[in-house]
Amino acid sequence: MADVDPQATFPDIAQLRYEDAREELIGIVAKLEAGQAPLEDSMSLWRRGEALAAHCQKWLDGAQAEIERATGARDTARPDEPAE
Repeated sequence: MADVDPQATFPDIAQLRYEDAREELIGIVAKLEAGQAPLEDSMSLWRRGEALAAHCQKWLDGAQAEIERATGARDTARPDEPAE
């Protein structure tokens, strides 16, 4: 199966907050684990879940980068003070 661009396939995901995307992903995982959906529906859920997971990872990476910038800026602003 060819790689699918999640942004093109699920453009609504880009607008989701982290918490909303995570909650939807949890719901998808529960549906897939229950094994009650037909194969075609399961594959659709899987693709959406992958796109949601990537979206959540972007949020987490952005938050981590922001924290590193903030703590790095603080650490370089006061190099003479001992680390806590």
